[in-house]
Amino acid sequence: MTRKIYAVIPASGVGSRMQANRPKQYLQLQGKTILEHTLEIFLTHSEIEKVVVAVSKTDPYYTEITLLNHPKIEIVFGGETRADSVFNALQAVPNDSWVMVHDAARPCLKRSDLDKLLQIEDINGAILATPAIDTMKRANGEYISHTEDRSTLWHALTPQFFQSEILKKALTNAFQQKLNITDEASAMEFAGFTPLLVAGRSDNLKITRPEDLALAEFYLTKGTE
Repeated sequence: MTRKIYAVIPASGVGSRMQANRPKQYLQLQGKTILEHTLEIFLTHSEIEKVVVAVSKTDPYYTEITLLNHPKIEIVFGGETRADSVFNALQAVPNDSWVMVHDAARPCLKRSDLDKLLQIEDINGAILATPAIDTMKRANGEYISHTEDRSTLWHALTPQFFQSEILKKALTNAFQQKLNITDEASAMEFAGFTPLLVAGRSDNLKITRPEDLALAEFYLTKGTE
């Protein structure tokens, strides 16, 4: 039976490190907001059934984006944390489906990486990631404690791809234990699962700081196929 696949885009953050006059997902790149670039990746993919976008209840900007009226998009309100927002969005996703959670501020995801992730059917789920290539230091305050073995270290990216009902249960479990959940994979790990690492492209950039905008614009000129 063909799987139903949903995308969840948590977009309720304020992006304070961007030092901008609005949340980073609403900044412009090539005449569109970052959020629009991100959404179009999923809206134009034939295997994505629906896209659920979590925005803040106090967000004055999302109503200005015409694309959010697309019939494949459902808007929900997010929570205080990313994990809360993802959990709220998951309530609009059927339990018998699979869900891809992707950062609103990652507009440069390539179709080839998305297709690679969609091939995964392992119940542990999977995430896009890149192996660490820099020397990695463990800090003790402002000083180096020691150098980590980078051969087993990966940078977690998104999308992160899991069976919907399992991810809901993993997040519920994490909330009950008051665990620090920084991504969906960490909730799955706490629940005893071992998500797969799918090697992705390093240009799947998360826009976080002002200097990231120029780099993202450069990547977007090369397309998202």
